[in-house]
Amino acid sequence: MRKNRRRKKPGKACTVKTALNTPRSKVPLPRRFASPPPDGETGGRLLPDPPVKPLIIPIFIMNRGCPQHCTFCNEKIAAGNFSPEVTQDFFDAEVASYLRWNKDKARRVEIAFYGGSFTGLSPDDQKRLLSWANIYIQKGQVESIRISTRPDYIDSEQLIFLHANGVRTIEIGAQSFNDQALDHIGRGHDARATETAMQLLKARGFKTGLHLMAGLPGDTRESFLSTLKRTVELQPDTVRIHPVLVFKDTPLADELLCGRYSPLTLEEAVDWCRLAWETLAPAGISIIRFGLQMTPEMRQEGAVAAGPLHPSFGSLVYSAVFYSATLKLLGNVPEHTRILRFGVAKRDLSNFRGFGNQNIEAIKRLYPNAQIVIDSVREQLPGHLSLNTGAGESFSFNIPGIS
Repeated sequence: MRKNRRRKKPGKACTVKTALNTPRSKVPLPRRFASPPPDGETGGRLLPDPPVKPLIIPIFIMNRGCPQHCTFCNEKIAAGNFSPEVTQDFFDAEVASYLRWNKDKARRVEIAFYGGSFTGLSPDDQKRLLSWANIYIQKGQVESIRISTRPDYIDSEQLIFLHANGVRTIEIGAQSFNDQALDHIGRGHDARATETAMQLLKARGFKTGLHLMAGLPGDTRESFLSTLKRTVELQPDTVRIHPVLVFKDTPLADELLCGRYSPLTLEEAVDWCRLAWETLAPAGISIIRFGLQMTPEMRQEGAVAAGPLHPSFGSLVYSAVFYSATLKLLGNVPEHTRILRFGVAKRDLSNFRGFGNQNIEAIKRLYPNAQIVIDSVREQLPGHLSLNTGAGESFSFNIPGIS
């Protein structure tokens, strides 16, 4: 069993001089919107426009098509307490609400069927749901469809049908490439099934995504790193990663009570996900989400029995990514340095400072005599950090995958 690490004691606050401290604007989002869109402001003529992420309209099919054997799963908490039956009226209302909210009419729009194993549905149910989505494709309001499913529920005949009906992206619930962990959670397939599914998807020209979990029973930091390395070998277009949360009324909750399972601490979960970024991003793999979307059901008392639950988990991970990069930037700077002047892209300012300003506090502990200045540089590319010291030395570092 993995032993929980001790949390580090919080450091003392420090005074920091900043050239600009502009909080990120808050954008009102539909209830199930996966993540805020890019700000859209380049901040200067020399910067290219940031890549525009597609607007994904999620339709949750609530574990339909799934054998429901995984010990960690409580879909009513994880995805929200939606009706198990998706009617056309409900479908049309969900799509219409997202289309009304979307102000960028040039933005690519996709309809996504999440929350179950789409290819495990009956052929009639698949045809019915896809036909509703294709109405919006024919109108020119939606570009394509994406689905999520299990790796062992994919074959060539199925993929021919899906492609003919507008599906262009398939996200696979791999969870791990550790067969011991997959067996422990009752997943019902091994790592080889994911590899086979990915080969079939790429051969048919689909865009691919993998869902991974951090901290499964039987998993360790080393085996999680092995999962990341195998992910790099498979080269999915995107990855979603979330740490295991122990939901009530699950076999995993029983294991927790019996002392047979210990979830990751919040500190460990952030560290594992930072490791994921530093492994996958340099390989050109886009991580499109860290952590589960917080649902109202997850906020209810007792719904999450244990685990690294945090409403801004993704922000914690990006803060850790930037702090790790900052330490590399400071690698050759002596601790007696009197001035640390950082150059940071405007849209990176929050992540550089860290969640709750914790990165700046940590830097101050490393350089207690230094005056820390943060310049928000309009011409600086996202992910690029620069540093000048009072001794006239200059350093720079690029974080892969930041855009």
